[in-house]
Amino acid sequence: MRYPEFLKENGTIGFVTPSCGAATEPYYSAFNNALKKFQSLGYSTKLGPNCYASDGIGISSTPENCGREINEAMTASDSDVLISCGGGELMCEILDYVDFDRIMQAAPKWFMGYSDNTNLTLLLPTLCDTASIYGPCAGAFGMEPWHSSVHDALDLLCGKNLTAHSYDRWEKERFKTEENPLAPYHTTEPVVLKPFGIGNAAETGEIRFHGRLLGGCTDCLVNLTGTKYDRVREFSEKYAQDGIIWFLESCDLNVFSIRRAMWQMKHAGWFSHVKGFLIGRPLCFGQEMMGLDQYAAVWEPLKEFGVPVIMDVDLGHLPPQMPLICGSLADVSLHRTKELEDWKLEIAMRLG
Repeated sequence: MRYPEFLKENGTIGFVTPSCGAATEPYYSAFNNALKKFQSLGYSTKLGPNCYASDGIGISSTPENCGREINEAMTASDSDVLISCGGGELMCEILDYVDFDRIMQAAPKWFMGYSDNTNLTLLLPTLCDTASIYGPCAGAFGMEPWHSSVHDALDLLCGKNLTAHSYDRWEKERFKTEENPLAPYHTTEPVVLKPFGIGNAAETGEIRFHGRLLGGCTDCLVNLTGTKYDRVREFSEKYAQDGIIWFLESCDLNVFSIRRAMWQMKHAGWFSHVKGFLIGRPLCFGQEMMGLDQYAAVWEPLKEFGVPVIMDVDLGHLPPQMPLICGSLADVSLHRTKELEDWKLEIAMRLG
């Protein structure tokens, strides 16, 4: 696995827009404030050509333009790390214009983003053997004040802290709007992790497992399954000795779509050599359809693997989110709090 150099003091942060950008509110103001925040911390900023573009459908510009932007930014020396401007809908369409061979031959560079950016955060490790960061997009750095998870994402990008952990509360109702673009996360709901398949750990109060992190937004992952970009089985075989820890979250999928996605990825062989699953809160949190809820949607297809499945993890579209290095080795620790009323999650990432 190739690991890029971390962001150094007074380094240059590049911003790219392979999905949607900062053309409209609240994204425009949030992005501009993020630039000011980074600059106030001593970093230089380098904007790609599509950051404010809006001539695309479901993405910032045409697939050709977005692919060209990624090729140049990933291989140029004018930025040290890259952060995606935002998520979107049709980033998959740029993949035919991304030169993964060229990226593989260049020095590795960190790319950070989530949601639709799964199309790169997954493919960089599985196609280019290059680690990426599944973490917040640029707009999150424009909030006032920063949530601790945003500080954690920058610390990870700088290599200051390679440990992720669960937070105390999560955001059920979003306060960020066009009129209030810099609103911080409105975290009101207690984080309650729900572990499945942990056996005696429920009594002992601790479980640990190890493996190599891989995952992202299930909406995007299942769309890639079976395409020419799907090299997940080969990746799993290459790192079979380490095993894979899958981290998964979802955006537009309802509970039945989530269950179908688990079935499809399972039957595509994606979960061979799995050591455990980290499942983020789905955007359809609390939904039940025809007797199926978000927990059964995941647990029933995955229980046959006999590994821990930890649900309602701080990942994805219901913030805050733990930033994770996709492709890195990880030691996962789940333990009871002193009060033995709930669980806390810690993930120590290793560059190996």
